[in-house]
Order: sequence, then C-alpha cells, then structure tokens
Amino acid sequence: MKLSMPLLSRRGQQLIDAPPRPRYLFEHFVRADRSWDPELRPDGYISLCLAENKRMADRLIDCLDRYRDVPGDVLGYDDMIGNLEFRRNLAAFMSRSFLGRDIDADHIAILAGAGSVLEILFYVIANPGEGVLIPTPSYAGFWPDLEVRDGLTIVPVACRSRDNFRLTPALLDEAMASAKVPVKALLLTTPENPLGRVYTRDELRMILEWSEDNGLHAVFDEIYALSVFGERPFVSVASLRPQLGDRAHIVWGFSKDFGASGLRCGVLISGSDDTLRAVRELAYWSGCSGHTQYLLSRLVSDRDAVDDYIGRIRAGLKEAYDRVTQHLDALAIAYLPAEAGFFLICDLRAHLAAPTWEAERRLWHRILDEANVNLTPGEACRIAEPGFFRLCYAAEPEAAVQVAIERLGRVLRGRA
Repeated sequence: MKLSMPLLSRRGQQLIDAPPRPRYLFEHFVRADRSWDPELRPDGYISLCLAENKRMADRLIDCLDRYRDVPGDVLGYDDMIGNLEFRRNLAAFMSRSFLGRDIDADHIAILAGAGSVLEILFYVIANPGEGVLIPTPSYAGFWPDLEVRDGLTIVPVACRSRDNFRLTPALLDEAMASAKVPVKALLLTTPENPLGRVYTRDELRMILEWSEDNGLHAVFDEIYALSVFGERPFVSVASLRPQLGDRAHIVWGFSKDFGASGLRCGVLISGSDDTLRAVRELAYWSGCSGHTQYLLSRLVSDRDAVDDYIGRIRAGLKEAYDRVTQHLDALAIAYLPAEAGFFLICDLRAHLAAPTWEAERRLWHRILDEANVNLTPGEACRIAEPGFFRLCYAAEPEAAVQVAIERLGRVLRGRA
C-alpha cells in the first residue's frame, strides 16, 4: 500500500487556500482580455486600479531603441547586486535628479523590482514574527512583500480622515505601544500611495528621528520621487544628512516613474555595509537581467534624453490629474486633492448603505458589475474607515478614463 503524501508543502498549500493577491487584482486579470475599445467593446472593462503610468510608453520605447549595441558580456554572470557601471551611472542620475546629494555606487544594490528589494531587505533586517510599522492608508502590496515569505507582521499606524490622514509622533507611539509583536522597522512611502501627497522636510526629519529614538530601521519607499506634479517639491530622506546611517534605507525603481514595471529593476540605497553584504548573498535569486541593466544604464547616462523624459512625465501627469478632477467635479464625486503619483482617493462614504466594510465591498462589487470599472477598495489599502477608493488614471487612455468616470457617476446616482 502506497503512502499518500501531500502534493504541496504547507506553505504551498497556504498560497492556494489563502492567496496573497488582493481581490481587486484577481478581478482585473480575469477581465483584462475584454478591455474597453470605443468601437469593438464600448461596454468593455476599464481598470482604474493599477498604479502604472502608460502615457509615456511609446517615448520610452523610442529611447531604449537607440541602445542597440548590446555587448555580449550581458549574457554572462555579473555582480548579483548589479553591474558596477550601471550602479555608477544610476548613482549619478539619482543623486542629481531627486536624492539631493551625491551617493556612492557602493551603497546601491539592484534587484528584480522594488518588491524583491523590500522582501530581501526585510529578510536581512528583521526576524520572522517581528513587526513592521506601516502608516495607513498604504500600498496594498506591502503585505505580501513582507508577510508571505519573510514571515513578518505588519503593524498599521492608522491615520484618520478627520486629521487629513496626517502622520504624527503620537500615532507612531500609539502603534508601537499597542503592537503585539516586537517592532523592528518602519516602512514609509514618500510620496504617499494612495494619497498622492508629498512629505515636507520637517515631516521626514520627524519620522527619521522618531525611528532612531526607538532603535528601529527606517525604510523610505521613494518609488514616486520623479512623479511629483504639484507645487510642493519632493524631498528625499537622503538630503536630510550627509550619511544615511546604518538603519535608514531608500527603495526606488523604474516601475513607476518610468512606467517600466515589466523590466523588473528595483534599487536599494543603504548606508549599512553589513546590510548590503547580506543582501548580496540573496541577490542570486532576484537578479535583474543583464540586458535590462545595460539598456537602463545607457538611458540614465543619456542626460538630454532622460531629463526630457522626466519633464514630460511631470507635465503629462499634471494634465491628466487636471482632466480627471474636472470630470469628478462635474459629476460631484468627492475626492482628496493629490500632488504626486498617478492616483487619488475618491471619498464615496456618502454612497455606502452603512458605514461598514461589508457595505464598502458591496459598493465595490456594484461598481465592478454594473459599470465594469475596477477601483482599488480602501480596505485593500488598509484605510482605517470604509468608503474611500483609490482611482488610478494613468494606466488607461484618457478617453477610457473619462468613460469610466461617467459610468461611475451613473452607478453612484443609481442609474447604471
């Protein structure tokens, strides 16, 4: 008689029983092959749930197409935390474009996307079962990034709408004191996702000093650093002092500012030699393609081309944001003003049947089913109260976004 052994490990089975992918992403991939087309599918699916900027895709392809002289050595192994020439070019580009001071290539590690950077960084700075403070509203992907394989526990720092979702030392103290696990680090998105807001220099200094006073690592996710279109300039935590120190780290990547999530190139900046040495030992399993590194190295060192590209990104985002808010204003759909990123928060609390998470889920399903429009529900962003939804406006053509907002308005008015 043969023994019946489980096909999968407990970990593998858990991924099937409780998938880490949020429901809104599941629905997106189910519907994506029936997307809106003004002639072929005027009632087709429109995604307003993905934080991608596809408005500049053609221009980026044209830029990368210039760099065809790919050398044969990109086919072989290289330093697993990134080709040295690429890291030097990247250090120069990031230093002048948004970090606010010069950094050294030796303080940079390059991996296959910002998600890989976060997973590996937290693997080496925190033990399984320890906690990570994350101010909410937050990027939904932090939960799978840190909890699925690292085995960490995210401790939300719940910012409230009545205080304009402002993060304060009191809120950090409260979350730290109420945490049921030892807290090892703080993870902050700046500019904020999903709020699209830029932190001031004083706010960043407060957060960094609070983390240091409590002996925590502070990880600043600056992945939207170049996608700021409002009047308030972006401030990198790197600019606050000559050295980051051993417990402060910066994450960036090409997925958002360059609309190149498919190239899988994320960047870690750390002042800790030990942290970078440990990251190097795991980088083999998350290395960025040599071909990708070559192309991006040429791009960031092509100063005229990359500066023109960034200028167009910012101008295009401002135009897109202005048009979206005009459409929302015309339909009396409430929202929170934004100044960065490719999204804003719609305040749909007045349209809930009750102030509950179940009512928010029903409204999200109703918008999805009746309007065939997918928003990111606030619950996925861990917003502390139901009724807020993230609307992403740069991953679809302008005409599609306008149609989606019109459909949303009809659902909210009860005339879908």
